[in-house]
Amino acid sequence: MKAVRFDRFGGPEVLRIVELPDPRPGPGEIRIRVRAAGINASDWKKRRGLMDRELPQTLGYEAAGVVDEVGEGVVEVAVGDWVFGASPYGAAQAELAVLSFWAPVPDSLGWAAAAAIPAAAETAARALDRLGVTAGSTLLVNGASGSVGTAAVQFAVERGARVIGTGSPGTHGALRSLGAAPVAYGAGMPDRVRALAPSGVDLALDVAGSGVLPELVELAGAPERVLTVADFAGARQTGVRFSSGDTGRATYAPALAARMSAQGRFSVPVGRTFPLTEVAGAHRVGEAGAVRGKLVLLVN
Repeated sequence: MKAVRFDRFGGPEVLRIVELPDPRPGPGEIRIRVRAAGINASDWKKRRGLMDRELPQTLGYEAAGVVDEVGEGVVEVAVGDWVFGASPYGAAQAELAVLSFWAPVPDSLGWAAAAAIPAAAETAARALDRLGVTAGSTLLVNGASGSVGTAAVQFAVERGARVIGTGSPGTHGALRSLGAAPVAYGAGMPDRVRALAPSGVDLALDVAGSGVLPELVELAGAPERVLTVADFAGARQTGVRFSSGDTGRATYAPALAARMSAQGRFSVPVGRTFPLTEVAGAHRVGEAGAVRGKLVLLVN
């Protein structure tokens, strides 16, 4: 199969499309013929050598496609089904990918929109679980207009929480449509939040990594009421909790996103799509931050 790989660390120019052996699903896994694969910021961090140091490396933790093989013990899905989900092997940007958890693609979603969901949905659901967001909670989401932030807002509203979300003024209309009360980020953000919640918030989630953890602690009242998925160093300095998939995953998230999407109540915006062969160009666009929304690779 053809797959994205790099053999040295560096800029987007190190990315190659290479031939690799076809993967096989293990027990409880499925293999799909990939139609679309999501791109995340972790992809260029890996490519730069800021994460895993082994070489060579493949890329991709989420994809949508057609099931073409099922592993031992899998009974709820069959060859030919359309699904989207998460791969634990970091090799989903390829013609074939093995998924460890998945959900049916709703009729309301195309391939790109489905492939944009798994990583954002899982990260958001895991963070809300660890924060303990329930009905009646007032939750502040820092970075609410990004992929993970959008997912977090929608899941939190589904739980019955009141959500306040930070974002640039141009995103405020979209945040309101998702059920969040928007506030502008930047200087004065805590005062703007207190104008909506005079006593502060119950919980705060940072998905932007923008250096505001001290302000979030002040608004929530204690470090243990704040969680970040984007600022490891800041978490250590402030006592805030840091969440990564290494400590367990919210495997139910794709199925929940699928049900809500089918009802028109969940989406992760797609900013731009690229053919698999243009993965280097996709990295350049992503790193430049010039496109709002998820970047997705399309596989013929």
